[in-house]
Amino acid sequence: MLPSQPQDRHLGAPGPSGGGGGGGDELIRTYKGWKGDNVFCFGGRLMFGPDARTILITIFLITAPVTIFCVFVGRKFIDDYPHHRGVSVLAIAVGLNLLDLVFLFITSGRDPGIIPRNLYPPEPESNGEPRLAHTPTQTRLPRTKEMLVNGITVKIKYCDTCMLYRPPRASHCSICDNCVEKFDHHCPWLGQCIGLRNYRFYFMFVLCSALLCIYVHVFCWIYVKRIMDGEKISIWKALIKTPASIALILYSFVSVWFVGGLTGFHLYLIGTNQSTYENFRYRYDRHENPFNKGIVGNFMEVFCTKVPLSKNSFRAKVPKEPAIPPRIVNGAMSSPSLQKVSHDIEMGRKPVWHETVEEELGDLEKDMETTVTSRDLSRMLPPEESEGRGIMHSRESSRGRRGGSWEFSSRVNEDLRTRDESVSIRVGEDSSESSGNVASR
Repeated sequence: MLPSQPQDRHLGAPGPSGGGGGGGDELIRTYKGWKGDNVFCFGGRLMFGPDARTILITIFLITAPVTIFCVFVGRKFIDDYPHHRGVSVLAIAVGLNLLDLVFLFITSGRDPGIIPRNLYPPEPESNGEPRLAHTPTQTRLPRTKEMLVNGITVKIKYCDTCMLYRPPRASHCSICDNCVEKFDHHCPWLGQCIGLRNYRFYFMFVLCSALLCIYVHVFCWIYVKRIMDGEKISIWKALIKTPASIALILYSFVSVWFVGGLTGFHLYLIGTNQSTYENFRYRYDRHENPFNKGIVGNFMEVFCTKVPLSKNSFRAKVPKEPAIPPRIVNGAMSSPSLQKVSHDIEMGRKPVWHETVEEELGDLEKDMETTVTSRDLSRMLPPEESEGRGIMHSRESSRGRRGGSWEFSSRVNEDLRTRDESVSIRVGEDSSESSGNVASR
């Protein structure tokens, strides 16, 4: 089971008095101190992904063809069809367009199911073993845990960025930098993650887009056919007389393969109770899916259940977090840049180990240059044994990082202390030799 986490561990969780903090702390809205890469509008009432500008391109790709259809094709049906049937052709096209835009904004402008970050890592489990009073606290947390879902063992992973164990089916989006419940994918056309709270609206958006493409495509051909029958000409001459229909036929034909195929793919995912991420990563067709409730139950879960409330109150007032200073770990400075190395590597960028190590070693060398006064600087270098240990440490740490080891910071600090001690011994030997030479003279 997941470890219980109190409400005040989460970032942005309102306090018992409605979101207030301490007496003298500066209070800000949650969305102003949000650590994810989201964009907020209207005082935190709407939230988008970092690539929210692509929504304007999507709106143009939907609205521009419909506008051309209504101006150059649809209005021709008003005179050709009696009893206002021509007007209904325009009305349906405009209605599908508006409905598509509504689903677009509902999907892209709401919380997709973001899991609030913890303010600090969870307490490690003691496994029932007594701990002595002077025993240091074990800070290493297991990368994965196991829990039962419908009698099937499911592994849950620890997120270094959000400092929590993700619930089943949740994943960390590297674009929005948030853990999202029932993560499906990050849609670049909507500039938002698709997850538990907006998946049904995303599917309706894709479905309406497919229906709109089919509708425009069919009525463009109907208009070409009426030109052929009215003027008794071939199909090629009829197409030449309506270039707008040619453009719309080609555009809708290409688009329907995209949105139509996407609709069919998500119908399959809904029927098997999978997400896009799970389908590409876990391949439930090779083993049993613990979340499958049958075709009817799966569709009922997506379309006939209440949308869960957001776990984030973006307009709540919370205390402003102070800047985090460097910490002392095992007697050595641990800078924030070094702590970022243990990053979530499931979907985010894999950190480069040598970037942070070179920065820390560079700072140490600068300190030694300012404190040690010696004429022969070459004799201050570490002995060959230390250099060999440093090289082996680099390779060993690289393997530990790829394997998910959390001993990176302690190994770096141990290597830095070893190098410092070797340099101090060298300096002491130099000073003793120089004093001996002076005494002999």
